[in-house]
Parts: sequence; C-alpha cells; structure tokens
Amino acid sequence: MNIGVIGAGSWGTALANVVAANGHSTMLWAYEPELVAGMTATGINHLFLPGIKLHPSLRYTGNLTEAVRGAELVLLVTPTQVMRGLLTSLSSDIGPGTILACASKGIELGTLSTVSQICADVMGEKILEQFVALSGPTFAKEVAQGLPSLIVAGSVNLSAACNVQEVFSNPVFRVYTSTDTIGVELGGAVKNVIAIAAGISDGLGFGHNTRAALITRGLAEIGRMGRAMGAQDATFAGLAGMGDLVLTCTGDLSRNRTVGYKLGQGMTLDAIMSEMLMVAEGVKSAESVNELAARLGVEMPITRKVFEILYCGKPARQAVLELMSRDLKPEYV
Repeated sequence: MNIGVIGAGSWGTALANVVAANGHSTMLWAYEPELVAGMTATGINHLFLPGIKLHPSLRYTGNLTEAVRGAELVLLVTPTQVMRGLLTSLSSDIGPGTILACASKGIELGTLSTVSQICADVMGEKILEQFVALSGPTFAKEVAQGLPSLIVAGSVNLSAACNVQEVFSNPVFRVYTSTDTIGVELGGAVKNVIAIAAGISDGLGFGHNTRAALITRGLAEIGRMGRAMGAQDATFAGLAGMGDLVLTCTGDLSRNRTVGYKLGQGMTLDAIMSEMLMVAEGVKSAESVNELAARLGVEMPITRKVFEILYCGKPARQAVLELMSRDLKPEYV
C-alpha cells in the first residue's frame, strides 16, 4: 500500500517506521526543511527520535502534495490545533477512496471538535466512512525500539478499521478494531489532561494512593463525557481508555505528566513550555475539554482544576484541597 504520513514528530516518525518495516511504500512529511534533509541523509530523526535508525525504505519530503498524492492511506500525526488548516490544504489532493487515519490526540479550541469532526467539517460527512482514529498506550520511543505495543483503530466503518489493522500489525505491534470513533478520540484527548493532574500530584510529593485515585476518578470523568457524546462505555475500559490513561499518568516518557510534575514543583507554565521541544497536547486540551464539559453539562472536577492551575493562576495545593473538600457523594452517579 502507498502511505503518506503527515507529521514527523516522535509519534509520526515511529508509526511511519512501523508501516515501512511492514513492507508498505511510505513517505513521511516534515514541516522543518532541515529535518527532511537530516533524515534523508542519515535515516535518523535526530530532532524528535534521536539514536534510532529508521527503516531504509522510508522516504521523506517537505512537500504536502507529494506526501499524499496517490496515497491509499494518509496518516495524520500533527498537533490537533493545526489540523483544520492542514486538512484544508490537503483535501483536494486526497483521493476519493483514500483511508484517512489520525493518531493525534486533542480537542480543537474554539469549535471543541475532535479530529473526525474537523474532517467532516472540511471534507464532508462522507469522509467519516474512510476515517480511522488510532489510540492506545504507546510511547513513540518504545514503538520505534520494537518493544511489544498495542493500539486500537476506531471507525464507524469496520472495513476501514480492519484495513488499518492489517497495515500496521506485526509481531511487536498489535492492533485491535473498534466501531466507536468518538470514544477512541475522547479517550486519547482527555487522558492527557488527567496526566497533567497526575504529574502535579507527583510534583507536590503526594504518594501512590493519590495517583491511583486520580487515575480512577479521571477515568470516571472520561466516561461521563463519553456517554454525553454517544461513545461506548466499553471503549474506556480498553486500550484507548484505561490503557492509555495508566501509561500517560505513570510513565516517565509522558510529556503531559512532565508538564504537571514541573507545575507541582513550582515552575510556571511559560517556563515549562519554553524548555519543551515537543507538544504536550494536554495543555491546550485542558482548555477545550473544560469548555466542552461546560457545554455538555458534564461534571469534570479534575479537568476543571487543571484548567484553573494552567490558566487562572490557581495554586496547585489549593486546587487539591478544593477537590478533597467537595460535597460527599456515592462513587457511582
């Protein structure tokens, strides 16, 4: 299969490497000209995935049209906040039968749309039959190193999900399918916000009890939003829900947990972001998910406190006290 991968950050590069190693003709698009030149010359993404030699058949380009024209599958792996403009630029070059997959995790500011909803806005509702959301507990570095990893491919069109499953699967990268596109997308987006909360907890010096409670109650928030948007409860018990949430809240490779950890230690958000090379999607998603919860009338107290810490200057310890002092209630409501 001819595949175009849009976005040469660590995750886009790792996924491009998977499908190239699986024998597919794969071209990886990068925004930075120097990155294209460097990968072409060395076969290594020194900027975002240093030290890992990529498959020799993988090709690189800085031209969007070249990356997608003639592709049977286009994989989007750019920050969610630039997705609408990117799709507007690409839409005329994407063939009518092309599968459009997305491994980005976020909610668009302003419109409060998931990527599938952005695609439908830009390219029409029919594109959803070709759209597949990819998510699961996967750090790019470990995938690129060939360590066993599992993800889920979600689409309203099971045939499209199965095609993606076949393209990506190999003995160290296992793909499951789902028909719950919105659930797969929400799990990937909201868990980044909860991971910031978990990092704040760790940065404040709290223990394993606190982190476990945050993960569990964070999953409850994801499930409440999911139900309000028509997602399936089972999705949040799976790879795109609990699996990804646990990984992102506990792993040292998690950018979102790292942001939270540094906030808990007293650093400002501006200082943290100035140090980071790669995007932590949860920072923007905290704003969009908080606004979406308000629009839907869904109670998401952890998300709300992360938003207040990030954007309203609320001290982290005060936010924790306010969470712990909320009205007492049954666990399941």
